[in-house]
Amino acid sequence: MLENLDKYQIILASNSPRRKELMSGLGVDYVVRTLPDVDESYPADLSGAEIPAYISREKADAYRAIMQPGELLITADTIVWLDGKVLGKPEGREGAVEMLRSLSGKSHQVFTGVCLTTTEWQKSFTAASDVEFDALSEEEIQYYVDKYQPMDKAGAYGVQEWIGYIGVKSISGSFYNIMGLPIQKLYGELKKL
Repeated sequence: MLENLDKYQIILASNSPRRKELMSGLGVDYVVRTLPDVDESYPADLSGAEIPAYISREKADAYRAIMQPGELLITADTIVWLDGKVLGKPEGREGAVEMLRSLSGKSHQVFTGVCLTTTEWQKSFTAASDVEFDALSEEEIQYYVDKYQPMDKAGAYGVQEWIGYIGVKSISGSFYNIMGLPIQKLYGELKKL
């Protein structure tokens, strides 16, 4: 599948084990290339899906100077959006506990921005998923944070982990988007190239 990609060397610009797992599941050959200290800030007037769309383009632009003809770079950024605010990666254990308390018993959205870049063109898209959490006990929150250390995850949770098993009441949209890469939508975009 995706023979149209044979003309490209596909580069995933991410250290995320979840994004690597999802890309590998597509059955396409790719390499991982990461740069240190890529700026993930964004203008204060952006909200919701605009934020990860902007950051995924900024990440791609950081690679442009070192890209070679024939390379296809994939960058992505995921945020959790709750009550009009971004929940990014938590600052330490207490930050993770606080985020999970705020998500408990509520619905939130997960937005992922994806940017496809070559030396000649750039295309980006976003995906949205709605997630409803059941009420989480303090014991469940503490257990999850201590056992799974979710400090590298937006919103301090991995939907594919224990907290997703016991806490996610419903999902509308792509499950894989919540993991960090809307792989079905990405596949559709790659088929069009």
